Amino acid sequence: MSKLGTKEKPAIVKVKTQERAAEILSLCNKRGWQVIAGIEPWSDEDISDVERLLNPPKPAVSQKVDRNAACPCGSGKKAKKCCYSN
Repeated sequence: MSKLGTKEKPAIVKVKTQERAAEILSLCNKRGWQVIAGIEPWSDEDISDVERLLNPPKPAVSQKVDRNAACPCGSGKKAKKCCYSN
């Protein structure tokens, strides 16, 4: 799977004006991202791909459970006697 903002998978944005398109293109060019900007004055602006590049989602962090701690399933048993043993 290609990374967003590369030549294989460019970011796609829809803007209403030429000035806004130039602003987005300038921002992306400074960072080396590939982008396709469409000017559509009759539709809503959609810059979600660029926002995703600027603020990438953080990976989920799994919670490590101690064997002698209460089980996170809520049974009230120790984790080693409940879900941890499976």
